[in-house]
Amino acid sequence: MEDTKLTVRFWGVRGSLPSPGPDTALVGGNTSCVEVTTPTTRVVLDAGSGLRALGDALVARGEHRDTTLLLSHEHRDHVMGIPFFAPLYMPGCNVTFVSGGHGAPLRDVLARQMTPPMFPVAFGSLPSRVVCRELAPAERLTVGDLEIETATLNHPDPVYAFRLSSGGKSVVFATDTEHFACVDPRLLRLARGADLLIYDAQYTPEEYAGELGPPRTGWGHSTFAAGVELARAAGVGTLALFHHDPRRTDAGVAEIVQRARASFPDTVAAREGLTVEVGAAVRSRAA
Repeated sequence: MEDTKLTVRFWGVRGSLPSPGPDTALVGGNTSCVEVTTPTTRVVLDAGSGLRALGDALVARGEHRDTTLLLSHEHRDHVMGIPFFAPLYMPGCNVTFVSGGHGAPLRDVLARQMTPPMFPVAFGSLPSRVVCRELAPAERLTVGDLEIETATLNHPDPVYAFRLSSGGKSVVFATDTEHFACVDPRLLRLARGADLLIYDAQYTPEEYAGELGPPRTGWGHSTFAAGVELARAAGVGTLALFHHDPRRTDAGVAEIVQRARASFPDTVAAREGLTVEVGAAVRSRAA
């Protein structure tokens, strides 16, 4: 149906590690976690520290019985919220993790951070029903009324991008990817015509090139300028700059948004509590 509502809400927007403090309070300091919903389906993209607040909100609303989490990859900042996701500790809840390319069973990978002496509760002892689904390269899947396409990205460890579509609307989630000298053809195919592109913009071009600090070449992250280039080539509706560097202050994020808007006016900064009605105007709600 063409009138299906597709909503995106950001619960964590940082990369590398959480960065709470007065200089990051507006954008937020939690790591990668994005909620995508239709009237009948919910999918969570990544399980960074923002997952804790999302889990608490789901429990408070009585919407915690079934959760599907798509993990771009298993770097610490993208899975660190899992031990604090409340539905995992509630009998009768179903939690499904979907990811791939990790070189070991997904269940074993996720269990590593929940072992002594790092954490007192073992992943295998959780009272909820946990399902771990292995994702193949370029696999397509369906969760409720969301059609999901995937693509592998350029990163030191395997990473997946996701395109989620419903009712003729679509959002692309592409974090932890390093741009090439040209627009990544795999990502271009995935993002073409999307209403919303959420893109890794951890560095400025100057930082990436080593003009400010060490060169970041080969670190597996991109720039707002590369995001703009992709957004223009793919003809997306809105570009959301994401995976902000933990050192990036609120003022610094505002600056890169303004620089991006000079070439792509429909650019926003992903920030905690921002809600996007995909295909409509961007609007904010308090988290």
